[in-house]
Order: sequence, then C-alpha cells, then structure tokens
Amino acid sequence: MLKQERYQHFVEYFSKHQPNPETELHYDNPFQLLIAVILSAQCTDKRINQVTPALFERFPTPESLADSTSDEVFTYIRSVSYPNNKAKHLVGMAKMLVSDFHSVVPSTIEDLQKMPGVGRKTANVIASVIYNAAAIAVDTHVFRVANRIGLTTNARTPLAVEKQLTEYLPKDILGIAHHWLILHGRYICIARNPKCEECPLTWFCKYYARTHTESYLQKAEADKAKKAKEQKKKKTLDKITKELKKRSVNGSGQ
Repeated sequence: MLKQERYQHFVEYFSKHQPNPETELHYDNPFQLLIAVILSAQCTDKRINQVTPALFERFPTPESLADSTSDEVFTYIRSVSYPNNKAKHLVGMAKMLVSDFHSVVPSTIEDLQKMPGVGRKTANVIASVIYNAAAIAVDTHVFRVANRIGLTTNARTPLAVEKQLTEYLPKDILGIAHHWLILHGRYICIARNPKCEECPLTWFCKYYARTHTESYLQKAEADKAKKAKEQKKKKTLDKITKELKKRSVNGSGQ
C-alpha cells in the first residue's frame, strides 16, 4: 500500500467516525490552556484536570501568576510530574507573557517557544487549538501511533514525525489529526499490549500486518513457552536452594 493511500484511509475513517475531536484538558481561555499544556508534559490529562481548578482560581490572570512565587505555585501542583521545574516555568512564563506580550498568549510558534516551559510540542498545541494554525504537536502518543500505522517511515525524533505528518496531511486538518492520533494512542493503540482486537485500522496498519503474520505468532508462542520453562526452572532451583539451606541449618545445630 502506498503511503498516500494509507493517509487517505486514516483521514477518511476519522473524518467519519470522529469529526470533531477535542483536547481532554479542561480550560476556559488561552492562558488556562497554556498552563494546562505546560503541566501535562509527562503527566496524564486526568491528573492535570484534577489540579488546575484550584490553580486557575488562585491565578486567574497572567499578572496574578507573575506576581506569585514558584514556591506558592508548587503547593497547587505538587501531585504532577516534576512539580518544582514546572512551578518555576509557570511563573517565568507569566512574567514574560506580561512584560513581552501584554498578557496576551502569542499566536506564533516562534513567540510561544520564547517562554519558559514552552517547547515545540506545547507551542504547536496552542497555535493549532487556539489560533487554528496549520501545526501538529507530536507527543508520545502521536509519535507511537504514527509510526505503528505507517504514516511515518524511519522517523526517529518528534520533529521528524512532525515533518512527515505535515507533508502528507491536508493543512486544514493538522490540528484535528493531532487529537485523532492522541486519542487513538491513549485508548486503543496503547504503548504496551495495544488493543489490536478492538482497532478499526488494522486492515491498513503496518504494525498489525507485521505482528500478526504466522511466523511472528509462532515466534511469540515460542518465546512465551521459553519464558515459562525458565520460570519453572528458576522456581525449582529456588526450592532446592531453600531446602539445602534448611538442611545446613539443622545439621549445624546437632
């Protein structure tokens, strides 16, 4: 199957079955989304949605966050990953947002990346979600699913994945495709033991074609049997060792 055909099938399926995907992060304005996306790095959206209500209430504006300290912000986000660094990033981001951008979240990827805690992925999310820019953010889900399906080839970095997706996907759906890939990776094409039996994309998925061939399945069964044999052997050796130690202790006590 040609790559263009794979992209066509991908777009056709999700356009029909998931025409209006949205981020699962909760927010009411661009400033809140920026905070949420910064916090979401290497953390789940579910966790972020648990901590942001109190954070947003305490810091409703860039000015209020800029006037705070990282120590105070930390108390609101202590349960997320890397809270110390993220607290510093949030305060630094707010200060720059006030001083350099008049408290308005910038629209360009270049300006967004100038702020602390805002990498290319975060900048692409804000640009596409808030400003409908032709950009696609590549997180771990997007990276994994795009490679597995076969939308990308030999793409070993997030930037390489982004470039290939941008090249082949229509510009007007790049932001939407970002959500398609994230949600599919979050609930179906998970990192370990992907739910291929539930996946509607298997008929054009490279990963499925590779992992469900007869030779692959035979190898998987052989590996499983070998592992079971090794575990049984280890269990037997552990039992013998335990018995020998017991005899040694009893013998020394006589």
